[in-house]
Amino acid sequence: MTSVDSSELWRRVEDRIAAWRVLVACTRETESSILAFGRRGDKPVVLKVIKNRGDEWRCGELLEAFEGQGTVRVYEHGEGAILLERLIPGTTLASVSLNGGDDEATDILADVIAKIASAPPVHAVPTPEEWGRGFERYAASGDTQIEKHLVLEAHRVYSALCGSQSRPRLLHGDLHHYNVLWDAERGWVAVDPKGVVGEIAYEVGAALRNPYEQPAMFIEPRRIEKRVDRFALKLELDPKRVLAWAFAHAVLSAVWAVEDGFALERDHPPIVLARAIRPMLEGLLHS
Repeated sequence: MTSVDSSELWRRVEDRIAAWRVLVACTRETESSILAFGRRGDKPVVLKVIKNRGDEWRCGELLEAFEGQGTVRVYEHGEGAILLERLIPGTTLASVSLNGGDDEATDILADVIAKIASAPPVHAVPTPEEWGRGFERYAASGDTQIEKHLVLEAHRVYSALCGSQSRPRLLHGDLHHYNVLWDAERGWVAVDPKGVVGEIAYEVGAALRNPYEQPAMFIEPRRIEKRVDRFALKLELDPKRVLAWAFAHAVLSAVWAVEDGFALERDHPPIVLARAIRPMLEGLLHS
């Protein structure tokens, strides 16, 4: 990732504060952005200024397209900056899952997916096919952190799914427990979309490999089946197709982690999940 000039970054922050008339109470810096919490008029807001071009750079356009259906509302947006409604208290859905409410969290995620999936496709948003080029890049890289057979099988399954999608629509693209927050007025709301145009079954993959810090919660086959069945029932999806996307996308997620410079341990959660799902898809893998 390109290093960020700190003075230029803060100049962008100050410029947006002035242009969007934000009265700032405090700021916080994350790995990817600067967050300024405050008010505009009588509304509590969050100003987010993104450090580098990447997945989040166009999130303002995406949130505008969702029109607040299951997502945080956007008040202003521009190149690498966005002014959002502030969700209070902003507790993540991971807290529900980690405190014995995994079935409830799964149902909440399904409800949010259903609301988001009402948005029509948007021009210039990537497709799963475009994201799937990561498999070829990884194969050409010479990296050996991910088992070769997993990469080959995931690529084949992913390609087959891409070629047989039905009713593609604008999706969040990274919908999981940490990107769904509680708001006292609006309930559970999604944040930080990456944006992808694909079928709804694709959206479930990220949720099935979270909460990330407790992989034991999502790698046991009976737990995987239970989660998949709940998603499939609430969203009227083919559970085998949900499971296949989850397998392939877990491996692709690991590929992206390598591309971002991370060293993968053998117990890297997405890879552990892919290994757990693989025996559940024997017919599809060898058809």
